[in-house]
Amino acid sequence: MVPVNLQTLPYSDRRPEPSNINQIISHDAGVTLANGKEIGSPGFEGSPAHDRVPAPAGGLLVEYEDMFPYSGELSVLQATAHPAYSREEVLSIQDVARSKGLEVIPLIQTFGHMEHRSLWGLRELGQCLGTLSPHGEEGVRLVLEMLKQVVELHPGLSTLHIGADEVYMLGEGEESKRWLSTPGRTVEQLFLSHVTRVARAVKEAWPHLNVVIWDDMLRGMSGDTLKASGLVGLVQPMLWDYNPGLNVEDTVRQRRAPGPVGGQRLQRLHHRVHERDPTQRHVDNHLQWLRVAASVSPGVRLQGIALTGWQRYDHMSVLCELMPVALPSLAACLQTLVQGHFGPEVQAQAAKSLGISSVEVETLEKTSGAESLFAGRRLAALIVELTQLLNSEEVRHFEDNMYVRGWFSPYHRQRRAVNPLICMQIQSQATTLLTIVEEKAAAAREEMVRFYPDSTAQEWTEQHVSPVVGPLRRITEEIGACVAKMVPPAVSEDLRPPASGT
Repeated sequence: MVPVNLQTLPYSDRRPEPSNINQIISHDAGVTLANGKEIGSPGFEGSPAHDRVPAPAGGLLVEYEDMFPYSGELSVLQATAHPAYSREEVLSIQDVARSKGLEVIPLIQTFGHMEHRSLWGLRELGQCLGTLSPHGEEGVRLVLEMLKQVVELHPGLSTLHIGADEVYMLGEGEESKRWLSTPGRTVEQLFLSHVTRVARAVKEAWPHLNVVIWDDMLRGMSGDTLKASGLVGLVQPMLWDYNPGLNVEDTVRQRRAPGPVGGQRLQRLHHRVHERDPTQRHVDNHLQWLRVAASVSPGVRLQGIALTGWQRYDHMSVLCELMPVALPSLAACLQTLVQGHFGPEVQAQAAKSLGISSVEVETLEKTSGAESLFAGRRLAALIVELTQLLNSEEVRHFEDNMYVRGWFSPYHRQRRAVNPLICMQIQSQATTLLTIVEEKAAAAREEMVRFYPDSTAQEWTEQHVSPVVGPLRRITEEIGACVAKMVPPAVSEDLRPPASGT
């Protein structure tokens, strides 16, 4: 065990866990070295019997973050809000992937996006949770021990991704400022020194491994700077840009030099996530990257395409969309890459592969589990239906309707002076909406816990449902209090609105 001085603050808030890890991969979804799909710690249980998305996928890139079962002193990096994977589950993921011809490529962040709360003493800046300080030995020993434990739990591993994207606030720490005060030193050199050290250590420990990093921190660096760092030949950069209007000409020009960090490039396409996600945005981005691939010079060798789909952008962010809701978009994007376009026939093929009428998730109709061609379809349909209700004008902006503004404004509530008849009609309407929302939310939650831990269902509910339900519940309670104050009890009883549904 490499000694690492960690503060023992058990924390994490990361990604959901499937209830049956052996059923995690339901589609030919992969990454790097072939068309593929990246997931940030798998959070979706699928059915291995249904390989419904035809695509030349070759692997699955898994960013474990705090879901990896670190041991020893590194156990403080494990998730606590959700149970981290067991060693057996990590091995099971690989077994299922291999059974479908998919290579598992672990992604372990080694510079940026290290938001573990137990690393306070190793940060570049205290308020910037993600960036590791590039100075001293403890940070390097930490990431090398993390990589060691990950590699050992991935027998037969051939490719390792060490992250290194979005290293925010680098150079702003006091130690970095002192380092940069020496004439000739730059933030670029500071970044390269750490990444090169980590990459070189990986190659020395496991010479057979291909090492991949994100490219964003390398953009704008000169060839001379890169060569002087020693990074050339150690890593393969994976390019990423999620803009659906990606400028092909500028992108090709920026990447024109043949492999400034090793000659082989991997593209990362974005499968961005919210509670629901428009398919066309991602298809447009994929089409632009296909144009880039067709336009690069012969000296640039593209190794493959990765489709990224985050479940959380960092440890402190809210959940993105859940995997079942993302599958129609993923199917569309994979078919777009295979066919080179997204015409009507491709759209129909992608939809047919999942047994749905359209790859636009907003049109996803409800179906029973027996009729589903992919696990989680009913959950996806329930989420779409509930989200449409939550975002409807009638529900989300109930307090803005003319009756509430006219007869139950903050002025009325403060003085407890209201028109009982109109306010009880408002209360009846709010109660009806509240009942509908709560019933649909309960159905979605019941289905969600079939695939996710209860903590994930609770978080999703608090994120999407509670902000809408709360105001409806408050207005019914406040109207009741106001009417009770103004109207004698016997009269108030007579005015009570009928129970919902009667």
